[in-house]
Amino acid sequence: MPNPRANRVAERIHEIVASLVTNRLKDPRLELVTVTDVRVTGDLQHATVFYTAYGDERKLRDAGRALNRAKGNIRSHVGRQLGLRLTPTIEFTADALPETARSLEDALAAARHRDAEIAKSAEGAAPAGDADPYKKPRDVEESEVADEASADVDDASDGDALENGKAFEASFDPSEDDQAEGVDEA
Repeated sequence: MPNPRANRVAERIHEIVASLVTNRLKDPRLELVTVTDVRVTGDLQHATVFYTAYGDERKLRDAGRALNRAKGNIRSHVGRQLGLRLTPTIEFTADALPETARSLEDALAAARHRDAEIAKSAEGAAPAGDADPYKKPRDVEESEVADEASADVDDASDGDALENGKAFEASFDPSEDDQAEGVDEA
């Protein structure tokens, strides 16, 4: 279970760093930078700040350099506003979220294209089986009902024979034979 205090500290660091990037830091490389997530270790000693930058790879790399250049300033502001005994070290990492979203969008576009091809090929096709593929309850004829009834009667008569056999075994008492043998010995 994640540490709730670490979660609160991570949220607070997220707010502080996002505010610093948009309002305090005057580096032009940080104009279109967004802080997406912050993760803090359980002992509150290390914070990883994830960011994205609008533009190509070069702008993302430049934003990373600008954030690393301002790391000391950002850490001192975080330490002052958090009020913790030890200020966590800060590491900036480019977030892979846009790349993941782009790959998902590409996969969805490919799936839409395949669905359109399948729909196009299925336009004039007829179903392979019956028009109604679901099973229907069959109609029971009178001769089948009579056969099932006679089978039930035969099964019941076999059961009566077993019950009569049990009754026969229960009526036989072997202790009576032992008493008869004991009398002969005496």
